[in-house]
Amino acid sequence: MYEWLRDYQKIEDELSYLEFNLERSECELKRWVSGDLAGVKLSAESDGAKLEERIERIRNELSIKQNERSNFIKLVSKFKGLEHKILMMKYVEGLTLEEIAEELSYSASYIYQKHAEVAKMIRFAHEIKLSLY
Repeated sequence: MYEWLRDYQKIEDELSYLEFNLERSECELKRWVSGDLAGVKLSAESDGAKLEERIERIRNELSIKQNERSNFIKLVSKFKGLEHKILMMKYVEGLTLEEIAEELSYSASYIYQKHAEVAKMIRFAHEIKLSLY
């Protein structure tokens, strides 16, 4: 029912890791180019010699994932229903429940209640799925 939220969170996790890995690899490359490892001779098979290729691969993968996230958000934004709107605004757009209530012209308590109901349904569905395996 709300599997899209798990899929979205998985994409976000993958993007976070790729961004971390890119930053780490770029820092490592700086060490080899102009840092404490600049004077060390590299062999063609060493990890240091392959850093630029790895950075390019990570950048390509990052670009693909960012495009996937963008397409995913376009798809999810077409879903109907208050529950989907609440989940989209909270977990994709990063709004608070109070901000969601204000934007959708509902009381904050009603949005809190709806969010709690949806969260309970998601947990229940996940527990059922786990018990089947």
